[in-house]
Amino acid sequence: MTEKHKKKINWAAMILLILGLSTIIFPLYMTIVIAFKQPSEMTNSISGILSLPSKWNFSNFAEAMRITDFWHSLLNSLIITVVTVLLSIVIHSLMGYAIGRNKAQNKFYKFVYLFIVSGMFVPFAILMMPLAKQTAQMGLDNWFGVVLLYVVFYMPMNVLLYSGYLVNIPVALEEAAWVDGAGTWRTYWKVIFPIMKPMHATVAIITALSVWNDVMTPLVIMSGSGQNTLPLAQLNFQTQFGTNYNLAFASYLLALIPIIIFYIICQKHIINGVVNGAVK
Repeated sequence: MTEKHKKKINWAAMILLILGLSTIIFPLYMTIVIAFKQPSEMTNSISGILSLPSKWNFSNFAEAMRITDFWHSLLNSLIITVVTVLLSIVIHSLMGYAIGRNKAQNKFYKFVYLFIVSGMFVPFAILMMPLAKQTAQMGLDNWFGVVLLYVVFYMPMNVLLYSGYLVNIPVALEEAAWVDGAGTWRTYWKVIFPIMKPMHATVAIITALSVWNDVMTPLVIMSGSGQNTLPLAQLNFQTQFGTNYNLAFASYLLALIPIIIFYIICQKHIINGVVNGAVK
């Protein structure tokens, strides 16, 4: 192969990729190392922090599970996440379909689309106190109330993705179904909904990651109910006198496992869904 046919290395892009990768690898390395260390091995020196454990200690994980009531907290997190994802896929895809197919011809749907998407610019801090009061008055200061709020909070982004993805689905498919005698409802569930599988996976992982890692909403809504999600339970490691980093990081690793498994299952559809959903 001649010199001119050799591929040139884009060193600027390579350096940026390495720097970006380091922002992921380094925190993950620190989490794993600290999670397996004994408290006595935690020092203020850089070398002491970065060094590997003298003995890999699994007792931190058992103690972290005991303090956080791991299985009960995990169940609460799973219920909230799974129910939120399922409701989001069904409700938001229906809304995205109705808006996406009509906003170009109908000003009302265009207004509804802009109104919903504008919700992305409303910070949770503004809504926090009114929502806490209203959910308590309505008896929704529990996991069900948290799920309802999540479905509303993630509606703008999901509707934006679904309505954008519909641009890639030819209207001729729906017209063919109508010719065969299918109504709008049947056409959607039999034709459109299966075709949007990549976007379902994208919405599922984005919503699941946001719900799984969220602390503020359960803290505000479920405070005092006795129900903890994993992020809420992990606050037990922080006291006014300090933080038990060994147990906290062990708990963080345990909480990572379910969402990583879910991401691995869905990841092959995510990039395709995001790219197609971005088309306007």
